[in-house]
Order: sequence, then C-alpha cells, then structure tokens
Amino acid sequence: MNIHRSLLLAAALTLATTPVLAQGSSEAQQRRQEIDSNAQVVLDDLLKQEGVRDLYNRAVGYAVFTVTKGGFIVSGGGGNGVAVDKASGARTYMRMGTAGVGLGIGGQRYSLIMLFETKDRLDKFVAGGWDSRATAEAAAGKEGVAVQSSFFNGVAFYQITEKGLMAQADVSGTKFWVNDELR
Repeated sequence: MNIHRSLLLAAALTLATTPVLAQGSSEAQQRRQEIDSNAQVVLDDLLKQEGVRDLYNRAVGYAVFTVTKGGFIVSGGGGNGVAVDKASGARTYMRMGTAGVGLGIGGQRYSLIMLFETKDRLDKFVAGGWDSRATAEAAAGKEGVAVQSSFFNGVAFYQITEKGLMAQADVSGTKFWVNDELR
C-alpha cells in the first residue's frame, strides 16, 4: 500500500511540476531567440562598415553583447550576448559585467562585437576571463563604430553606440561568463 501511495505522490508531483519546467524552458528559448535576433542585426550592421567583412571572413567565431553602462565616479555595467563558433555553429549564451573607478558621469547603451582569429582564442573566451583595459571615451547619443582592420592578440573589438550619453576616463575590469539559465 505504501508503494502505491508513493507512486501516486510521485506521479502527482511530476504532473504538477511539468508545466513549470516547460514554462522555464519556453522562457529560456524565447530569450535565446531574442539574443540571437539582436546579435544578427548588430552583426549585419557591423558588416556594412568598410573593411570589416574581410576580418569577419578570417575569424573562426564571434561574440555579440548588448551592454548598458553608467557611472558617476564609479562606473558599472552589464549585458547579455552570444558567442558563436562559425565552423560548428555552436552558440554559447553569455553574460558580462564591467566595473571601474575614474572620472565619469552618464549612461550609455551599446553593442560590443568581438571577432576571434583562432579557435583557441574563442575557446578561452567562452571559458570566461577578464579583459582589463584603460578607456577614454566620449559618446553623445550618436550611432557610430570605430573600424579596425586587424586582430590584436587574436581578437578584434567593435563598439556600436545605440543611444545615451557617456563621458568618462576610467580603468575598468570586464568579466564574461556562461549564462547557466540559457544553456
């Protein structure tokens, strides 16, 4: 009799939690589709810039993040994105966070695009890591992209400003990691 109750209880719990699990899966799938769609739009815009397509064609993979950053003396920001291995089509959904201290005030939303020259460099990025760098920038709500024509240490960086106002000079640390919720 206890076995029957246990089986009945297990069946009831399974039926009760299945919609919740399906809903979580559905929400994750929808979020992945939003990130993929945004990444494709950003990548298409970037590839319209002179000199970028050649670098993209030589890259083994890329990552696209949508970032929001703000600051008043202390700056901070974060975003979501996807890293893509062009050969296999494998997609890794990731998060990023950045923080720094310096002279700055304002807020900015932008897209960060990285092209990876080698599979090893792409794999190391997906595994997670810090990218600390000094920055000095001024953005006044205009769309713009700084185009470079070569890889630097195996990576080419592009930043496309979407909107906002940011004037800052800081030293910040940026961390990228896999988004476990979207695996």
